[in-house]
Amino acid sequence: MTLFVLILKCPDRRGVVAATSGFLAKHFVSITESNHFNDDANDLFYMRTEFRADAGSVVDINSLALAFSPIATEFEMQWSFHDLGVKPRILIAVSKQGHCLYDLLHRWRSGLLPVNIAAVISNHEEMRSFVEWSRIPYHHLPVSRETRSAQEMRIRTLIADLEIDLVVLARYMQVLSPELCAELSGRCINIHHSFLPSFKGASPYNQAYDRGVKIIGATAHYVTSDLDEGPIIEQGVERITHAHSPRDLIEIGRDVECAVLARSVRWHVERRILINGNKTVVFN
Repeated sequence: MTLFVLILKCPDRRGVVAATSGFLAKHFVSITESNHFNDDANDLFYMRTEFRADAGSVVDINSLALAFSPIATEFEMQWSFHDLGVKPRILIAVSKQGHCLYDLLHRWRSGLLPVNIAAVISNHEEMRSFVEWSRIPYHHLPVSRETRSAQEMRIRTLIADLEIDLVVLARYMQVLSPELCAELSGRCINIHHSFLPSFKGASPYNQAYDRGVKIIGATAHYVTSDLDEGPIIEQGVERITHAHSPRDLIEIGRDVECAVLARSVRWHVERRILINGNKTVVFN
């Protein structure tokens, strides 16, 4: 069964749900899931509607979008239709720590992550053998202060040539340029090993240990030119005690990072996330 989804954002007005569901009913589809959110503070309405073709019917996304356009114009919508049977193409970036990469590839190989992993890039060679064993192309793109611009140009070329839909920074320990961040707006997810906005930057687990915190966490967010300040998608925490060492915190944190990143990637490819400025609406 092929599923499709309509996502939209518009000014909060009466009749949006009725107009949308009525339109879908007239085009011989059945709604399988629908989520709404009224943002009273900003007077905005968000909606994600998942649907399938009725028995004996065929859904043509382009024709459906053309027919829906007058309704979208009437309600001043930002909107899009998507075929969930089409797996987005993703590019994973990693440095020396492979736990998030291993987890994503395991979920992908197990059929739990509906994506096509087009390639993995890294500024180090450590992950090559595992990635190539998984039959995924591996691109070693070393970087230094002097070569940063040229290295990013190679990344841009790969993104274009491989028709990448989403870039996932799976503990890629390099800061992207503001220009590349802008190009990837809304389609680059980073996992930060901290419960943001606390303990940003380097060595957050050591920072947390020094402060004697009782919970640690991880944060997945969209990348922006403001370091570690992008719209937050998902967060996770684990409780700790005074008896845990910095090494313990790192090991506990890695499990949280893997789970948080995987959920965020899955929600993105399932079109469950709508960005609202520096925040997100997540229909999970």
